[in-house]
Amino acid sequence: MTDSFRKPYPAIEPYRTGRLDVGDGHQIYYELCGNPDGLPVVFLHGGPGSGASSQHRRLFDPARYRILLFDQRGCGRSTPLGSLEANTTWHLVADLERLRILTGADRWLLFGGSWGATLALAYAERHPTRVSGMILRGVFTGRRSELDWFYEAGANRLFPDRWENLLGPIPDAEQDDLLAAYGRRLNDPDRAVRAEAARAWTGWESATVTMRTGRGGEGASSGPVSDGTIAFARIENHFFSHDLWLEEGELIDNVERLRDIPAVIVQGRYDVVTPAITSWQLAQAWPRADYRMVEGAGHAFAEPGILNELLKATDRFAGKA
Repeated sequence: MTDSFRKPYPAIEPYRTGRLDVGDGHQIYYELCGNPDGLPVVFLHGGPGSGASSQHRRLFDPARYRILLFDQRGCGRSTPLGSLEANTTWHLVADLERLRILTGADRWLLFGGSWGATLALAYAERHPTRVSGMILRGVFTGRRSELDWFYEAGANRLFPDRWENLLGPIPDAEQDDLLAAYGRRLNDPDRAVRAEAARAWTGWESATVTMRTGRGGEGASSGPVSDGTIAFARIENHFFSHDLWLEEGELIDNVERLRDIPAVIVQGRYDVVTPAITSWQLAQAWPRADYRMVEGAGHAFAEPGILNELLKATDRFAGKA
């Protein structure tokens, strides 16, 4: 029953904010919230290309956690906005290590959903001794089958009307490779071309991210397109066009490296963006992973059933349950 679903923790403000120069011309925004002496946790936002928000602070008990949120390279409040230079999965893994050292955490809890789960797995497999635990939601591992599902043949069969909006800016002759076709437009020198492509790209995600879309399900289909929206679409396309700089299947193949790390994996049964098969396969290879399938839920962290399981997981790692 929905009455039993947990609500997020009350809104809080950071006690420290800053920008970390990570080289290559990038400065990443970070903030620390909650208890300065609490259990270290880092929130890894999705996309790639979106950014952390004040809502993400509310996933953790501020009395028990020292919460680090940051905007990855080119995202949100990090600069330069939308930059693709020196912006790969492994640059971001290195940035995470820099942030861990900056905050003085010997080990920390990783919390990530969707692309954030990808980055959490990549980091943990490189630095398993620095990870105390993991909370993952809507797991995405960057395999070709996962990308093809969302951008070639799969999700379009469930959302044929919304798929037409994604195809809209792309001529028929280029529709056999949407990632490449969008890449050309999202990097066009004409901002109007970039904006049109970003509107369609982000609209497709907005129409599929929750189990029930809003009125019209159009997402970012009208109004001006912000620089942030263009940056998000460019970075996401950039990563997907390069297979996230991962070897095919490596994150699941290397899960043995995480054998000593406890984890909670939260998955919406009707997640169309990152279907359950990926998180299920990961959990089957990871004995210490507690797998939580949420009925009646899609991909977004804010769906009541998903949010409820995430809050229970953060409480459990904090020793409250």
